[in-house]
Amino acid sequence: MRLLQAVLRAFFRLLYHSFAWTYDFVAATVSLGEWKSWGKSTLPYISGTRVLELGHGPGHLLASLRDLGLFAVGLDESRQMGRLTAKRLARRGYAQPNIMRGVSQNLPFANEVFSTVISTFPSEYIFDPRTLTEVSRTLHPGGRFVVLPAAWITGHGLTERFMAWLFRVTGQSADPVGLLNDKAKTLFINAGFKITLERVEQKSSVALIILASKES
Repeated sequence: MRLLQAVLRAFFRLLYHSFAWTYDFVAATVSLGEWKSWGKSTLPYISGTRVLELGHGPGHLLASLRDLGLFAVGLDESRQMGRLTAKRLARRGYAQPNIMRGVSQNLPFANEVFSTVISTFPSEYIFDPRTLTEVSRTLHPGGRFVVLPAAWITGHGLTERFMAWLFRVTGQSADPVGLLNDKAKTLFINAGFKITLERVEQKSSVALIILASKES
């Protein structure tokens, strides 16, 4: 199982970089068409009007944030994803994509400039203490850190069960109780956050959302 996980995660890294142009097709396929709706499930939890998306990927959520009239900035370490996002936003009429290349452990922004920081399906970097400290630094007092770390397919058909298994072995779904263990909770608390968990149920899937509020 560990070998399979390593192979699949290497594949997803290539998918995010060298083969980024295939990302939408693969994501839609393995999620049975739920990928974009999972991302949009975070929108009701946004607070304020200045939003930073960490790991913007191909830019679908960032485009939705801009469509809502929010001042939205995206950051991603993948040059290929940056190009895809810039093209997507340009097609939507946004001449200024407001995206930057960088890493979450060293955010190139001033203190307390965002009301919400959001991240969907991030890798392990999201639990890095440096990431949590940087997010807290750039948020307004009382601001929100909205993280969609996992989702899982709940349908009982053969295809749904296979995809649910695939998500488990690649770490894309998780037990909501085990995901935020005591160590993870402590990391958020040490960075100045209070956290709660939200489950967003859809027709044949469930998305898990971490709501981390910066203490005033």
